[in-house]
Amino acid sequence: MKIAIAQFNPIIGDLSGNAKQILEVAENAGSLGVRLLLTPELSLCGYPPRDLLLNPSFVEAMDITLQQLAQDLPANLAVLVGTGVKNSEAHVTGGKNLFNSIALLEAGTVKQYFHKRLLPTYDVFDENRYFEPGFKPSYFNLDDINIGVTICEDLWNDAEFWGKRSYAVNPIADLSSLGVDLIVNLSASPYTVGKQKLREAMLQHSAVNFKHPVIYTNQVGGNDDLIFDGRSFALNRQGEVICRAKGFESDLLVVEFDEIQRDLQLGTVSSVYESEDEEIWHALILGVKDYIHKCHFSQVVLGLSGGIDSALVAAIATAALGKENVFGVLMPSPYSSQHSISDALALGENLGIKTHILPIGELMQGFDHTLADLFTGTEFGIAEENIQSRIRGSLLMAIANKFGHLLLSTGNKSEMAVGYCTLYGDMNGGLAVIADVPKTRVYSLCKWLNFHTQQEIIPENILTKAPSAELKPGQIDQDSLPAYDILDDILQRLINDHQSAVQIVAAGHDPHIVNRVLQMVARSEFKRRQAPPGLKITDRAFGTGWRMPIASKINWIAVNNSHS
Repeated sequence: MKIAIAQFNPIIGDLSGNAKQILEVAENAGSLGVRLLLTPELSLCGYPPRDLLLNPSFVEAMDITLQQLAQDLPANLAVLVGTGVKNSEAHVTGGKNLFNSIALLEAGTVKQYFHKRLLPTYDVFDENRYFEPGFKPSYFNLDDINIGVTICEDLWNDAEFWGKRSYAVNPIADLSSLGVDLIVNLSASPYTVGKQKLREAMLQHSAVNFKHPVIYTNQVGGNDDLIFDGRSFALNRQGEVICRAKGFESDLLVVEFDEIQRDLQLGTVSSVYESEDEEIWHALILGVKDYIHKCHFSQVVLGLSGGIDSALVAAIATAALGKENVFGVLMPSPYSSQHSISDALALGENLGIKTHILPIGELMQGFDHTLADLFTGTEFGIAEENIQSRIRGSLLMAIANKFGHLLLSTGNKSEMAVGYCTLYGDMNGGLAVIADVPKTRVYSLCKWLNFHTQQEIIPENILTKAPSAELKPGQIDQDSLPAYDILDDILQRLINDHQSAVQIVAAGHDPHIVNRVLQMVARSEFKRRQAPPGLKITDRAFGTGWRMPIASKINWIAVNNSHS
């Protein structure tokens, strides 16, 4: 029996458009002799639909669209479609009104529903807000093959693999005990660096341990801050990867289940990425492309400072949207070095994008004049420095408004963590492209890009000069911050690894620097709350999965020093 994986890119809320995509893929699969087509979790509405699920009319429209899709599909094809299903017992049991479900469509009807059993509530996930968990394992028989159905998180509770149990049940073990021939998993699993290796290792353990083949289907595309990498794959009973879809693009994989061997046969196996930098590069390109197009923009504008952050964002935007759709604006002040201007212009020429220079010296004088009486008797300081950034932010927003462009913010994760950024200035924008990319990774991505393309896309001077905001004479970032390799290691340990100050110091960091960094992170929460959406590439990003209070009395240093 031929089984196809439809790795496609839904638009959240576009029920008719997503149904059309499923139908087109189904017709293609049918022409290839496929008997069963798999689509991702919530493929009909897109993932994550968030509070759209609280709208009864949207839920009703989802059901109507599903019923129509069942009638439109090829008659000889069974299709698994992700959808939300009403919980008819909710008014009696007090449960949630919906299940996160997979519908089996065949011969013009919805034949069966399978409900997700494990509902994640960590990081970016909040599924208990919307869904009631399924209460039993489910499978169906198709051409004398018993196929167990699981949905995303249902895979992620193998106590033997993880060394712990996160939920009371293990849906994979339950299905295995029922004697199924094959387990399929329909997922919408967001991308983070290195996650694919973990997925494959986890399912290899499952396939070998329970002696069953597994097919894993994942969504692809960018939705708000989340990026879905696809890379669907299948494993035989020996835990060998016998097919793998492409990364960060739509794909259709066909794999064959051998009824005699009761196992999957070898199919197409797409190659893995050679480095984390290559993987991140493709993720960010997809994230930018989909965010722009799904938000109904076609062109972007960004400030080009001559620094490495804006250089990387410009390169990503150009690769995602085409050079004709990227506009770089230089806004030098009296403190800007000549090399910053020449470096930014060289970058624009290398990328082939349009650039324009708007000097801000006269605007700065206007602000100084207006504020002169009020600021009399005070010294030049951060307030005056930040006015420069806010002038630039206002100019960029004016350009974006005038020409219908989306403004890209260029701040990196290191800056966002410690508040080395200006509200209503360089934080302005509709999308923060590298807000989850630490400064050290920014450098490695730029170096990778030049090496990969065998061209000096990012001018060498941008890679080698000391980073600076250039808001006062002779300023460099390290006047205000620890060296970036030190800062990023502290931030990684604090934010991603949840280490205490004691543990970070024990790893070799100066306690004064550690305490200072912790203070900066804590004090900058109000800035992060007002930042534009940032593309998530790590397992701990400043986005929908970061839920820290702004107004609190917690002493981060005391708390972190009290744990070892």
